[in-house]
Amino acid sequence: MKYLAAYLLLNAAGTAPSADAVKAVLSSVGIEIEEEKVAALMTALEGKSVEELIAEGNEKLSAVPAAGPAGAAGSAAAGASGDAAAEEAAEEDAEESDDDMGFGLFD
Repeated sequence: MKYLAAYLLLNAAGTAPSADAVKAVLSSVGIEIEEEKVAALMTALEGKSVEELIAEGNEKLSAVPAAGPAGAAGSAAAGASGDAAAEEAAEEDAEESDDDMGFGLFD
């Protein structure tokens, strides 16, 4: 992931991303570089533009199925129990409001 981030950073800066440039970015912040990962990244991205990569990623994300009716029912039940838990937490916070153990800043 860090190799891809360096690649995208170089691209956003207007610099042509190369293996040496990616290595330079990573080494400038003290990251240990694995040559085979840099080479694999450059091979995988060869001939592709960042716009193409983003479009491919968006297609993959849109293919992920959304939660159906069972997911909605489960989240509704979780929401109801979450309200009760929130009320209990508020009561506990009110009881434990004396975090300074009786010593105030101006006492």
